[in-house]
Amino acid sequence: MDSQLTLPITFDRGALTNDELENIYRKLVYPRLVEEKMLSLLRQGKISKWFSGIGQEAISVGATLAMQEDELMFPMHRNLGVFTTRGIPLSRLFAQWQGKANGFTKGRDRSFHFGSLDYHIVGMISHLGPQLSLADGAALAYKLKQNQKAALAFTGEGGTSEGEFHEALNVAAVWDLPVLFIIENNGYGLSTPSIEQYRCEQLADRAKGYGMEGYTIDGNNILEVYHTLRHLANRARKESRPFLIECMTFRMRGHEEASGTKYVPKELIERWAEKDPVLNFEQFLIAEGVMSSEGVQTVRDVVKASIQSELLDSDMIDLQPDSKGEIEDVFHAGTFVEVAPTSGDKKEMRFVDAVSDGLRLSMEKHENLILMGQDIADYGGVFKVTEGFAQAFGKNRVRNTPLCESAILGAAVGLSLEGFKSMVEMQFADFVSCGFNQIANNFAKLHYRWGGNVDVVVRMPTGGGMGAGPFHSQSNEAWFTHIPGLKVVYPSNPFDAKGLLAAAINDKNPVLFFEHKGLYRSIRSEVPTEYYTIPIGKADVVRAGDQVSIITYGMGVQWAEQTVDEMDIDAYILDLRTLSPLDYDAIAEAVKQTHRVIFLHEDTLFGGLGGELSAFVSEHLFEYLDAPLMRCASLDTPVPFAPELEQQFLANFRLKETIEKILKY
Repeated sequence: MDSQLTLPITFDRGALTNDELENIYRKLVYPRLVEEKMLSLLRQGKISKWFSGIGQEAISVGATLAMQEDELMFPMHRNLGVFTTRGIPLSRLFAQWQGKANGFTKGRDRSFHFGSLDYHIVGMISHLGPQLSLADGAALAYKLKQNQKAALAFTGEGGTSEGEFHEALNVAAVWDLPVLFIIENNGYGLSTPSIEQYRCEQLADRAKGYGMEGYTIDGNNILEVYHTLRHLANRARKESRPFLIECMTFRMRGHEEASGTKYVPKELIERWAEKDPVLNFEQFLIAEGVMSSEGVQTVRDVVKASIQSELLDSDMIDLQPDSKGEIEDVFHAGTFVEVAPTSGDKKEMRFVDAVSDGLRLSMEKHENLILMGQDIADYGGVFKVTEGFAQAFGKNRVRNTPLCESAILGAAVGLSLEGFKSMVEMQFADFVSCGFNQIANNFAKLHYRWGGNVDVVVRMPTGGGMGAGPFHSQSNEAWFTHIPGLKVVYPSNPFDAKGLLAAAINDKNPVLFFEHKGLYRSIRSEVPTEYYTIPIGKADVVRAGDQVSIITYGMGVQWAEQTVDEMDIDAYILDLRTLSPLDYDAIAEAVKQTHRVIFLHEDTLFGGLGGELSAFVSEHLFEYLDAPLMRCASLDTPVPFAPELEQQFLANFRLKETIEKILKY
């Protein structure tokens, strides 16, 4: 035992038996030896990139051993030990690292940018912070199920500078979520030292500001990591509360191998090399009499042979690029089931009432549907769509959120991974910019990358015409039609709003559901009182005519009908209803009916959907045109506040002139 006193790391075995200690050692040395093999293969050009976790294995392995095998973990670049400890075969990992067809992402993403729900692991994206919010969602799912589980997410000290870190911890604290946040403080964010990242003495001190407990531990001490996290995980499960754990460690190699470590003082590397988590634990086991030197070497030899054998036996299936398959995998290929009303009972509803009714009936149909948004519970939302919902369905399912758009969207993803549906209400569509990263990089890409589902609808109150100015009036639907993996729906009337919202909630893909605020209380129509659905991706012919086709959506449909009535012309009006995926057959039919086409939308002209539609028609339907394609859109300015300026800004200010112009051809 005296030899232990000279070690740089002091281990406390607690009540662990010799067999348990030896098992921990096997789990700890395995990722180290895998890495050494990978670095050799990297030099041989057999893998393209590597983010080394050498020197940090104790955190990954200790944390994984502390968690239950069916609890979701959200690792990062240097957490190979999570994957190996959970038992993922090295052959599958190797296929992933080589970009082969039998890798977890089929060559679509690299290294640890993947998830596998079979192993209850959800890997990172390159933006570092978002996985913390996903862990919130998983923890919320556990809390709702009351199954005494906890989620765990990793981040680096550099990632704590991101806003998502603050948002995720704040939501976890406010909602009392059973989640562990681990900061791997390895001293450098790529080449930027910690002194240039933050000014607090320890990052765990930040926990106080969120109302949670924070702990700083030796991240190179496998037993301290294991004991601490096992204890805190048990508390998180029983008490339903979050914890922040800062693990002090060091990155012995570069951010990735190409970047090197020239920016790190030599003496710092030497000092941390003495605290090598694997070598120190080996010496401790020998000093304790748990293993002999020969026994340690035997374990190393056996593990090395196993690694070599797995690599030799790996079935590396080469990729066969298939554009059809690539496109098909962007969305979950669920089958749409149309539900038609049967009783014939109808009720006059305003647009806002239809949205509310569709949402209410969906809550009754799907017991796993969770609503989240600012002020949506007792207050009913700023537009009163969810008025009375908290009383009807309870505040577990109708949840007021902090002003944390990104974290709430991320939590919606985490809920989905644990089998829940969710609806997130943006108070105004403009505010979605605060959560753009989650939508563009997690919502849209997750299924394509590794097959997980994002079963989320984001409701987007949108549009101008009410003097609300540039931050509450934007039409930003085109931002999202450009991103593969998102469905974008934009109804124009109460009937469609109710049926399309129900269909969007049924859909297992992420759907952005735009609702024009100007339609909420300005139009009304007879709507079935029953639950029904309308297929996403199908346009609707509002009027048949032969003089000009106006292809539009949302408020544009109302503008088009009003204007052609005033002008007394025979127009063909096509309501797209869904902007992604588009109904190209219906668009083609509209072109063939009149040979003159106007694309009308409230969004600004440049970069609006009309440009993409014009390109499609020009490329595929040019021979049917008797006049140039024309776009009628809003001015290329932010939305102004003053009524006179806003009226001039909006597309309908120019619609009559555009129709007159095209009819002259």
